[in-house]
Amino acid sequence: MSTIIIEAEMREGTGRAASRRLRRAGRIPGIIYGGDKPDLPITMDYFTISKQLNDEHFHTSMLEVKVKGSRGKNTVLIKDSQWDPVADTVTHLDFFRVSASDTITADIPVLAINAEDCPGVVKGGLVSLIRHTLEVTCRADSIPEHIEVDCAGLEIGDSVHVEEINLPEGAEVHHDVNFTVLNLSAPTKEEVVEVEDEAAEGEAVEGEEAAEEEAKSE
Repeated sequence: MSTIIIEAEMREGTGRAASRRLRRAGRIPGIIYGGDKPDLPITMDYFTISKQLNDEHFHTSMLEVKVKGSRGKNTVLIKDSQWDPVADTVTHLDFFRVSASDTITADIPVLAINAEDCPGVVKGGLVSLIRHTLEVTCRADSIPEHIEVDCAGLEIGDSVHVEEINLPEGAEVHHDVNFTVLNLSAPTKEEVVEVEDEAAEGEAVEGEEAAEEEAKSE
């Protein structure tokens, strides 16, 4: 597996004013902490880190931060991110130091597979994710990109619970209750009415066309 590299520089100033100056200069502030080492304030290029954040794999992988002018290797996981609520742009990143053998807990996205061809969907049912993420415990070097929930064979009214999911090797989801992760529900009444309206409209158009043909023949 290739290591994702983040190029960074040491951050001298801290606080809101310093962070605003960095962002105006096209830099994003961040911090590396944990691992019984001092906190390391850093900055990163905005456009580069924004592109990396768009990669789902970036959020569930061990990362290597190369800090210009700093000795040593910074192997980390992305721990938190702050975003501008209006511009929807990243404003700060937190990284937590880890080693490959560390056991970590992370929120992993849930992905429904084989949904389009399952019997319930073919009959008009809708797949609904009740849990969009699951809190997974695993080794830091074996974080799954997502947890797959197989919808093959599901009928309308069926549900998939956490104990029915095949987790990747070494991954665990600790739970006290066998909660629902996904269900397949019947189409809503509004959707049924819409389908009926479309059918009625089609019949009306066919009737008008038949009437016009009959008038022409007379």
